[in-house]
Amino acid sequence: MLQEGSMSRVIRVLALGDLVGRPGRRVIREGLGEARTETRADFVIVNVENAANGAGVREKDAVELLGYGVDCLTSGDHIYDYPAVFPYLEVEPRLLRPCNYDLPGRGAAVYQTPGGVPIGVANVSGTVFMNEKPGAGEPFAAIDEAVERLHEETPIVLVDVHCEATSEKIAMGWHLDGRASAVFGSHTHVQTADIQILPGGSGYITDLGMTGPHLGVIGRDKDAVLRRFRDGERAHMAVAKEWLRMTGAVFTIDIETGRCLDAELFSRDLPSDD
Repeated sequence: MLQEGSMSRVIRVLALGDLVGRPGRRVIREGLGEARTETRADFVIVNVENAANGAGVREKDAVELLGYGVDCLTSGDHIYDYPAVFPYLEVEPRLLRPCNYDLPGRGAAVYQTPGGVPIGVANVSGTVFMNEKPGAGEPFAAIDEAVERLHEETPIVLVDVHCEATSEKIAMGWHLDGRASAVFGSHTHVQTADIQILPGGSGYITDLGMTGPHLGVIGRDKDAVLRRFRDGERAHMAVAKEWLRMTGAVFTIDIETGRCLDAELFSRDLPSDD
């Protein structure tokens, strides 16, 4: 339910958690249209850092997903897994890499809804329990600079905080409260139940969850993962295949002030082939 005193001029943003492999791409291909209609979303953001075989994103994956109607693709530490995508980052503003990574392309950009409302999106990667990446900078300083730059063009700013530690994501939420319209976490692939609007007016959730196969372990074949945990086997962990669903959140934002007026969990199963 919208907060008391909400204005009629709002936009709705659907943010979906980490997309995993071919099954995740299928979920978007077959389910995004209905999800957009169901949520009345004006703008859709999907984290795609696991779009290529469960780790990384290739140019062809990004092109495919943008063709299905996704408005902005965010990423994370696995952006390094396919260096061949780096030139594409330079020419495609709808694919973001973390703003604290010294890589080609953009860590933040402003887009337009079909109605002409400008929306800023920033992507940042955490450092706690994360593999150190070459040229990675301090995330809090980097996101401050990105958000300030976006606010020069729009009051609406959304931030994908790609972190392993829940504490780092929560800290980032408080750090950006009142300056970001919404702060949502990614990377851990499990949707959290703490969706809320912080006192300064920022929507917040610690993790959006996962878009892809849920009959597994965070998108990977459950038997291979169990063998690794129980027996120490280092065999390849293939992407799982079944129970396809998308999870994330929907944020309703005042287009004049950029404040979040409503924040809701979202999940939708793709109908099975049976």
